[in-house]
Amino acid sequence: MSHAFNRRQGLAAAGSVALAAASARHLTAQSPNEKLNLACIGIGGRGAANVGGVRGENIIALVDVDQQRGKQAFESHAGAKRYADYRVMLDELGGKLDGVVISTPDHTHFHPALAAMQLGLHVYLEKPLAHNVWETRTLTDFAREKKLATQLGAQRHTKSNMHRVVELIQSGAIGNVSEVHSWVSGSRGMPSMPTDRPQPPATLDYDLWLGPVAGRPYHPSFCPYGWRFWWDFGTGETGNWGCHILDIPFWALGLRYPKRVDASGPEVDADRTPKSMSCHLEFPTSNQDSPVKLHWGHGTPAILSKLGLNASGCNNLFIGDKGMLLCGFDKRQLLPEDQFADFKEPEKFIPDSPGFYREWIDACKGGPAATCHFDYSGPMAETVLLSNVAYRAGGFDWDSKNLSTGQNQKAQALIKEPYRKGWDIKV
Repeated sequence: MSHAFNRRQGLAAAGSVALAAASARHLTAQSPNEKLNLACIGIGGRGAANVGGVRGENIIALVDVDQQRGKQAFESHAGAKRYADYRVMLDELGGKLDGVVISTPDHTHFHPALAAMQLGLHVYLEKPLAHNVWETRTLTDFAREKKLATQLGAQRHTKSNMHRVVELIQSGAIGNVSEVHSWVSGSRGMPSMPTDRPQPPATLDYDLWLGPVAGRPYHPSFCPYGWRFWWDFGTGETGNWGCHILDIPFWALGLRYPKRVDASGPEVDADRTPKSMSCHLEFPTSNQDSPVKLHWGHGTPAILSKLGLNASGCNNLFIGDKGMLLCGFDKRQLLPEDQFADFKEPEKFIPDSPGFYREWIDACKGGPAATCHFDYSGPMAETVLLSNVAYRAGGFDWDSKNLSTGQNQKAQALIKEPYRKGWDIKV
């Protein structure tokens, strides 16, 4: 089967009919009382949780390349039509859908998301949005152009402690923030290189799992889960946790695109993501109208021991001209402690979320944009991916308008990656 994008180019009339039907469906779905017709693509692992998150709507299609991994979701939604190939599903049901929920591995985020948006469908997409910067920017721009409801799966965005951290920073509790240190602890990465060549399980369509990536022979070390730590398929712990942890400084400081990206770490492996790395990003401005230096690390940053800080449960340190804020998803501490002993936190001004999935569902029905819509989360995801580029190819000045790494052509080659035959894209 040729790729859906190419096939639809040859069936323009049929695609127009499907788009018209989808648009008509969207008009009737503006009522907040009407249930959405949804398809879920990738329904094992994290995907199963996302299926559960939208279970109150009409889930009319479920898609997974592994019938065993998707078994629980398939059986829990017996009325939904089952597919292995999202392209077949969109061809058959695109005109009946309002939106799609995509929870596939990183390397197969972009193709189903763009295909769905080309049909006028709203999209909930797991982080880090896509596998490379070009894909991320393309989805962000397309969603804005078509006025589609989107949500990136940074579910911790709704945590009340994160709201309070943003309120503290934006109310000036620690003054003007010039520097932020963000990190994920742990040492996952660099899996063992397989030496055996087992056959894929009978329930898995491995060629579909590979999707646009030429890839490598099947091995259980990367399929179904370990893919995260292989460059062909994943984006390492930086891609895995970056969009959760950097969500805090991006939101608090209104960050967009860096102008300079540098990184360091252990020797780069061509196939596998590292167990540690550090990246330094310079942002030309913030919502405080001043530059910000953002340091991202896979591994605990040295500044914590230098300052004698107990960072247990934390993953961000904001440094301002009137103090510091050490925080995590569920913890916050203003420093120095004696300076803030009598500090009174500002009145809450960030409203509680109705629920991360509910935000997107309401947006699909004509409500306000979800809090992690692509215009907000796209630049954050790009920053995460740029960190990996700098680690793999060296530092560069970043021209965000033209997606250019300047003189660093090795880095430029990672901004947009080639697809294997049959999966080429024309936007």
